[in-house]
Amino acid sequence: MTSQVSSPAEQADGAVVGEQREAAGAKDVRRLDRVIIRFAGDSGDGMQLTGDRFTSETASFGNDLSTLPNFPAEIRAPAGTLPGVSSFQLHFADHDILTPGDAPNVLVAMNPAALKANIADMPRGAEIIVNTDEFTKRALQKVGYDSSPLEDGSLDGYHLHPVPLTTLTVEALKEFDLTRKEAERSKNMFALGLLSWMYHRPTEGTEKFLTSKFAKKPDIAAANIAAFRAGWNFGETTEDFAVSYEVAPAVKAFPPGTYRNISGNLALAYGLIAASRQADLPLFLGSYPITPASDILHELSRHKNFGVRTFQAEDEIAGIGAALGAAFGGSLAVTTTSGPGVALKSETIGLAVSLELPLLIVDIQRGGPSTGLPTKTEQADLLQAMYGRNGEAPVPVVAPRTPADCFDAALEAARIALTYRTPVFLLSDGYLANGSEPWRIPDPEELPDLRVQFTQGPNHTLDDGTEVFWPYKRDPQTLARPWAIPGTPGLEHRIGGIEKQDGTGNISYDPANHDFMVRIRQAKVDGVDVPDVEVDDPHGAKTLVLGWGSTYGPITAAVRRLRAAGESVAQAHLRHLNPFPGNLGEVVRQYDKVVVPEMNLGQLATLVRAKYLVDATSYNQVNGMPFKAEQLATALKEAIDG
Repeated sequence: MTSQVSSPAEQADGAVVGEQREAAGAKDVRRLDRVIIRFAGDSGDGMQLTGDRFTSETASFGNDLSTLPNFPAEIRAPAGTLPGVSSFQLHFADHDILTPGDAPNVLVAMNPAALKANIADMPRGAEIIVNTDEFTKRALQKVGYDSSPLEDGSLDGYHLHPVPLTTLTVEALKEFDLTRKEAERSKNMFALGLLSWMYHRPTEGTEKFLTSKFAKKPDIAAANIAAFRAGWNFGETTEDFAVSYEVAPAVKAFPPGTYRNISGNLALAYGLIAASRQADLPLFLGSYPITPASDILHELSRHKNFGVRTFQAEDEIAGIGAALGAAFGGSLAVTTTSGPGVALKSETIGLAVSLELPLLIVDIQRGGPSTGLPTKTEQADLLQAMYGRNGEAPVPVVAPRTPADCFDAALEAARIALTYRTPVFLLSDGYLANGSEPWRIPDPEELPDLRVQFTQGPNHTLDDGTEVFWPYKRDPQTLARPWAIPGTPGLEHRIGGIEKQDGTGNISYDPANHDFMVRIRQAKVDGVDVPDVEVDDPHGAKTLVLGWGSTYGPITAAVRRLRAAGESVAQAHLRHLNPFPGNLGEVVRQYDKVVVPEMNLGQLATLVRAKYLVDATSYNQVNGMPFKAEQLATALKEAIDG
């Protein structure tokens, strides 16, 4: 995702925006505190690019924001069909926000399929901008419209703006040496210009972006810029748009600092690079492309200057095998995947548990089972991360809560892996991976020191006084075994999947030794130092909402709504899922009701009920989309009253 650096706490109305407001002075300008916009069209209409650019300009202006890209599951569905609709939703405000919003205030529909796929989400009174050029008889029939919704009165409850976007774009570009088909491709930039005028978004950044993106094709760059400006001018001159809107920067929502717009996958990639620098270790990624994790591979491949090595393997098993080999060799080793890839990697994860080497397994969860819904989000891999291996193979599990939090979660996962010599799961999901929000760029001094000490010489003395190296002699505090770089003189040792003898690391078939090794590996994970879970309970509530991962935004928004309505409800959110925070049992037992919203069928609730014997109630959704705040608020109100 293209991002812009911004400092929201210091942002004011810049010169460009000031000029735009002056130009718009002939029309009414209304101030809003927040807006939700959805761009929707065919997967070839450039809706993701349009949304990205609007988001970047919104971030640079200083608004708080949250986005929800929604991709088609098919690589290229037939044009103009419902399965081929691609959308991008952006919620921006002059205050702190947490979700991409429940219902859009504005829909830009590039064709009948986009309108039909999204109209059910639009509240009455919302503004709908449609590209009338695409509402042909054939296009309407393709999605099941018997008559044009632009003419049959079915949209009377909305503020409808019929705009011939294609025709206007082609007309604006008639002086360029482009075919009609080439000119039509710029209609998304015309739409972006129109929306930028409506909401007083800066324009310089988009024009610079287009110039850079098409640097090798200056004519195409100039055409896109012309289409963008034409859309802006259309908004200012047409009588159909009599009102424009202002959403002031969210100055009070941000602590002082330098901010940028960032997606979850980008934040995670940056977090991994930061972790390798803080550990003073080379970063190695062994990966196989899989939606929605591939962006991490793409991003890390750009940063060889930071000592990053990326290896695109022939399959998932080879990817994690290479990563585990890199861990043995002294690298900060990572493998990225999604749920189906975790299943394939499970045997090697078990090997990593046995070898007791640091390894990060990044699982960007998506809908399942099998290959499932590649572009949709879900939280259904928690139990797989906890138990999806043969034998007793405990692995710590960490989950970020927001796109920006993916940076910190990557650092935390690396801390655990390096300190305790263990593979660690980092469970993100498609919602966090593709969504974006402002992120304060931390100072290097704020980052944790992750440096580790490789073993340099013998660590054990035999009864006869001989000094030797024992690869499974443990740190008494962490129970971690030594990390010795291959080739270090005198530290030669054997690795492999067959059970090792405690201390010596020799192959052992002794039942008592196996029992001991299984228990000590479990004790090592159970002893991972994690902070207590914090509880937000200002009014002494009797109901606790417990969440994990990406449900943080919708849960927090729902809790805010309930409290504003006078309800008393507490909230706690888990980053560490294995081991649980030490105070979690005490926390859940002090409430009459514990409600656990999850995008699965109740996996965290199952773990909490089993471990703490509390009657936790699940609230579940597995439709490939994140919760809506109003939906959760209604469910929580029923739980409180029940």
